[in-house]
Amino acid sequence: MARNWMRRALLAAVCASSALMVACGSGTTESALSPARFVAFGDGFSDLGEGGARYTINDGSANIWSQYMANLFGQNLTTAGSGGLSYARGNARVSLKPDAAGSNATPTVTEQVDRFLAGNTIGANDVLIISGGFSDIIVQMAAVRSGAQTSAQMLVNVRQAGRDLATQVRRLVTAGARYVVLVGPYNLAKTPWATAIGQGDLLLEATSRFNEDMLVALADLGSNVLYVDAALHFNLMTASPGAYNLTDSTSVMCTSADAGPGIGIGAGQVNSALCTTNTIVSGFDYTRHVFADPVYPTPQAHRLFGEYAYNRVRARW
Repeated sequence: MARNWMRRALLAAVCASSALMVACGSGTTESALSPARFVAFGDGFSDLGEGGARYTINDGSANIWSQYMANLFGQNLTTAGSGGLSYARGNARVSLKPDAAGSNATPTVTEQVDRFLAGNTIGANDVLIISGGFSDIIVQMAAVRSGAQTSAQMLVNVRQAGRDLATQVRRLVTAGARYVVLVGPYNLAKTPWATAIGQGDLLLEATSRFNEDMLVALADLGSNVLYVDAALHFNLMTASPGAYNLTDSTSVMCTSADAGPGIGIGAGQVNSALCTTNTIVSGFDYTRHVFADPVYPTPQAHRLFGEYAYNRVRARW
């Protein structure tokens, strides 16, 4: 109870700052923003297939939230590897290596920003999307479960990762970004993964600490940065799926088990990057479910968040 009270108090303080009112209030004005380009950095939650596949059900639709949001603005967003401007990569951590699957080859979010800034100038009407935190929390949880570190040390490391993501946001603003859409991890305690490993309390704490430290570090950049609260949105969607025309927020829709490290939660676990419409649990309509694998959402859950993000951007700018 005390922890929940402290979290509410901190968030109230954050929301009181002029910088982060955009994360807490609402707006009704018609958007004046007409984005020239969308640019994206992040991990598996935002990966458009930069590593070969998307971390959702690969059904050929606009099935990642960032792409769907761009489409609602009449813009397209494609991978940097195909000549586009989405650098997000599955399993990427904010600043540290190896990634969630143990690879040192995956560019961190920091390195993604490096790559973009090295060859591009940010335009006055560019919208930059930056997200992260999923892979960092997954790595830290793996260390706790293996006995390599304590829960307390996990939270210290996760908080640093949140501040590191804030540092990348600040770099983008310093480089001229006027419109930065920032997304931290949704509440991983609400995922099938948390249920399977019995670590809901620690994952809730880790998610909260990442987002809180990230936001506090950006308290002076409210005119340029919009925090879109994935934790709030997914809390509501998983608590009341029927309100979103969904039927299930606890089941995993894919059967695509990965013999390797997959998304970082262990060998032999379902990995949605391997999932297609041919690897769905028999008899289920995946368009009515929240989770594709134990961590990442289905296309419909992505689109619902993309629409939410679109409306937040229109209300803000």
